[in-house]
Amino acid sequence: MSDRPASVAASLAASLAAPLMASLTLGLAPFVPEPHVIGKLRWVAGGAHGMAAMDWMDLAFHGAPWVWLLGAFAVWAGRRWRAAGVTQ
Repeated sequence: MSDRPASVAASLAASLAAPLMASLTLGLAPFVPEPHVIGKLRWVAGGAHGMAAMDWMDLAFHGAPWVWLLGAFAVWAGRRWRAAGVTQ
């Protein structure tokens, strides 16, 4: 039984290593004065007035690693869920 938590952690780390690194580097760059994707999300939340096509593409490129991370986590969780024998 003590092996199981270690294998879960190792499985999670192996599944999310690349998406997590991409999210923390490409998804947040540039870091100063605030992460770029945060500024773009604030702009969209404020109504996106004045956003040009380049700004939307910039948001898509900085947001893609985060979407990849969420997708990779969902796949990992689904595999764990099926492996545990959970049925509907």
